[in-house]
Amino acid sequence: MVTCKGVPVVEDYHEMTRLIERLHRRFLDVLRAELALMDVTDINAVQALLLANIGKEEINVRELMSRGYYQGSNASYNLKKLVEMGYLLQEKSERDRRATMIRLSDKGLELIEKLAVSEEKQAGMLANSNPSPDLENTRKALRQIERVWTDYIQYGM
Repeated sequence: MVTCKGVPVVEDYHEMTRLIERLHRRFLDVLRAELALMDVTDINAVQALLLANIGKEEINVRELMSRGYYQGSNASYNLKKLVEMGYLLQEKSERDRRATMIRLSDKGLELIEKLAVSEEKQAGMLANSNPSPDLENTRKALRQIERVWTDYIQYGM
């Protein structure tokens, strides 16, 4: 059994993976609350997060999926709904007519700008909490975990 400072690493790993999942759900709760404060009722938190991840880019739907943010029919359903609600624009690529390109509409851009203000507020609340979390090292640690998991998926270490 692998240990670190006398504690089995697998226990830390289990707690970490469950915490990541809970934080993701809690973040969606924060997005739901922010959407309610903005009186946005036509989309849900997952769809708002999808818009935020697209940002100001024009992106191929396949590329969005390959980034690992979204998978399969759930993403297709949410993209379709966002187009229907006027948050996304969808068109065939000029270079490859088989590819579908998406980008935020003015309505979508307006929403992600409002969400960016909310993110600034949340970041300020974290920075001013006592004790203040070390966001830089947390971000670096999460990136490292992402790399290890990506390598595992791609190369089966």
